[in-house]
This record gives sequence, C-alpha cells and structure tokens, in this order.
Amino acid sequence: MSIASGLRGRHLTRRLIQLYVGLTLYGVSSALLVRSALGLEPWGVLHQGLAEKTGLTIGVVSIVVGAAVLLLWIPIRQRPGLGTVSNVFVIGLAMDGTLALVPESDGLAVRVPLLALGIVLNGVATGLYIAARFGPGPRDGLMTGLHRLTGRSIRLVRTLLEVAVVATGFLLGGSVGVGTVLYALSIGPLAQFFLRRFAVPEREGGITVASSGPAPAEGPAPAGEPAPAGQPGPAEDAGPVTASRPPVVAPGTPEQAILRR
Repeated sequence: MSIASGLRGRHLTRRLIQLYVGLTLYGVSSALLVRSALGLEPWGVLHQGLAEKTGLTIGVVSIVVGAAVLLLWIPIRQRPGLGTVSNVFVIGLAMDGTLALVPESDGLAVRVPLLALGIVLNGVATGLYIAARFGPGPRDGLMTGLHRLTGRSIRLVRTLLEVAVVATGFLLGGSVGVGTVLYALSIGPLAQFFLRRFAVPEREGGITVASSGPAPAEGPAPAGEPAPAGQPGPAEDAGPVTASRPPVVAPGTPEQAILRR
C-alpha cells in the first residue's frame, strides 16, 4: 500500500472523515487515560516515561516515537498508507490539545469515569480508523512486519513487543496500573464491536457489500465451498444482489493484531 493508493473508490469522503475523526478521538481517549492516573495503554506508558525524562509533552513524544517506529518499517519493507502518516501527527496533537483542556483530578469519583470513558472511546476510535482502510498505524505495522520477518505468531510478537514497551516505560516513570490491565482485556472486543458498526460499504461488480453484519440467507451455497471473500457467488446470475457480511480482516494484518487482543 502506498500513501495515495487508498485515495480512490466510492465513499472516499466518508472514509476520510472516519480516518481523521478516529485518529482525533484516539488522541482524546489517550489523554483521558493520562488524566485518570490509573494506568495507560502499553505505548502510552512508554510515551509518558519518555515525557518525564525529556520534559517534552506526551503528545510530542508520541509523534517522535511514531516517526522513529515508522523508520523501522524501511528494513522490514512495510509500506505506509495515508492513515499511517496521519496517525503519527494527529494522535499526538489531539492528545496535547485534550490535556490542555481537561484538568488533573485527585478524586476517584472523577478518575474512574475518565478511565472507563477513555477505554471505550479508544475502542470507538480504533473501529473508526481501521474501518476507513487507509493503512495501519506505525506501531501495528511494526508488529506485523516483525511477524512476517520472523515467522512467529502475531500474538507472540505483539506480547513480547508490548511487554518490552511497558517495562521500558515503567522504568522511565510511566504509569502502569489497573487501567493498563483493563485496556489490554477490553480493547480487542471493543474494537471488533465498533469496527462492524463503522464498516464502509463497498460495491464489487454487481454485488453491493455493506460490511456491517452477518450475511442474510439469500439461498443455499454449495456444500463445503463458500464463495471466496470479495468474489461473486452463484446468486449473481439472478441479477444484482445486496449482501451484508462482517468486515474481513485478513490474517497477518495489523487489524487482526488489534482485534485478537
């Protein structure tokens, strides 16, 4: 995928809006986790630790780390999309903007709701920007690039990478707590739920695909031979058919890495 490769096809305006709304909300949700002071997502722990040591804002650190991780794509031959480059800048800017507006709080009556809202909003944001189909973020692309390079499972690569990131961030002063655990347990199901809600319809040949849920029974398929994803089935001969299906997330992709958390 090249940066310009996704800038075509139907629903382009909707996809662009989803991309940038999703990335902005991701930055907002990360800032809410910071303000909760109950633990951050794995990469947030590293960003906060580096911010403590450098004196930079956490949003600026996020941008610098994202750019550095993107450089690591070169030796593993990953190709960025528009969403990849936008991810580097938009999330960090949105994060700093939100932190400037949302004050710190010492009371659990405020911090616990901030944590819950941050996690749920992060799931919404993830569903939005993944469904826009403009490419993975730098960190997810690194994960799947290492999976392809080493032959190890995505789950193993992701676990090792995030453990290293959390440990490094914690040693630098980043916040690890109940929020870190809750995030790890809930972000996969939340992202899957919202990905289905925000899936953008596609039209392929004579079939309109609205990737939003299970396909209705239009007729029996040949036993043991389901039509491959994205290819017309036998019902096409009867005329254009409108079919719904869940979003297809290919094995070995950053999207699968997120949804299998």
